[in-house]
Amino acid sequence: MILFIKLLLAHLLGDFIWQPNSWVADKEAKKHKSIYLYLHILLHGVLAAILVGEIQFIPYTILIAVTHGIIDLVKLNFQKENTKRTWFIVDQIMHVLVLVGVVFLYKGETINFLWFNNQFWILITGVLFITKPTSIIIKTIISIWNPETQNSHDDNSLAKAGNYIGVLERLFVFCFILTGHFEAIGFLLAAKSIFRFGDLKEAKDRKLTEYVLIGTLLSFGTAIATALIVQVLLLQLF
Repeated sequence: MILFIKLLLAHLLGDFIWQPNSWVADKEAKKHKSIYLYLHILLHGVLAAILVGEIQFIPYTILIAVTHGIIDLVKLNFQKENTKRTWFIVDQIMHVLVLVGVVFLYKGETINFLWFNNQFWILITGVLFITKPTSIIIKTIISIWNPETQNSHDDNSLAKAGNYIGVLERLFVFCFILTGHFEAIGFLLAAKSIFRFGDLKEAKDRKLTEYVLIGTLLSFGTAIATALIVQVLLLQLF
């Protein structure tokens, strides 16, 4: 279990946190000719090797890196502008399945270098997942809707403010659940609704209201589900 958590953490770091948008754009434009594709592949291998921390696991990190590159190349070559959402989901599922396969293939004994205890790995992976990875996932899911009114209000908003608000609200929900303060989630949701009510009322756009509501529910729902899963995993360690 901990081996998979470490590999998943390496994947989240390599695919979401430490992959700039410029890398993604360059890969989509140049595909196999993009140097950033190979840097991305190398990064995944290095991250897996560092986080697992076992010399005998090196061949498996090479396997992870190579398969990651193959999956990314397939996506880059076959995705179209109107199928990016589908290919993103397929791409992530395939990467996770590879990690699961590697865990089953690996027969060596796990060496604990006592960097951190098992609770740390579970917590950090959960926290990391609800930041940028979840933002990208939600953005991809709701990309099929794009209210015109949404674009007209962006000029009056802080740069990337919506993204940061989403990350912060998910972190608050995550902490509230792990500390047993479920009632605080209701106050947070009510506070966001009050602040949003004025903008939505002024816009007088039902599509925009539904767009915001779907995004909010996905954000809160993902944070709650992640926190509950982390809570169950932590309880199993005791």
